[in-house]
Amino acid sequence: MPVYVDNARNPYGRMIMCHMVADRIEELLDMADRIGLARRHFQPGSFPHFDLSLGYRDRALRQGAISVDRRQLVNVMRAYRELLLRDETEMERLLAVISGSRVSPRKS
Repeated sequence: MPVYVDNARNPYGRMIMCHMVADRIEELLDMADRIGLARRHFQPGSFPHFDLSLGYRDRALRQGAISVDRRQLVNVMRAYRELLLRDETEMERLLAVISGSRVSPRKS
């Protein structure tokens, strides 16, 4: 399943930020690990995602993330919300991440 980075350009201090989302929470966390993004930056709020600087966005794209526009990002978010309603296991994984186990990488 893919990981997506949007083309947003949101100023945050001296940085420009965008978003990284995925079809499954494990894929999102795996990509964060592969690009060296600390899990403490996970944003569980309105939708599970990471805010990325443009440098991390480039790393994610080099690791296979798909660049999307705002409309496409909203479609991915809708599909994930629908998945959470259907897939109890995915909901449990997300809740585990939100509850604090997100800080440590998943064990193989």
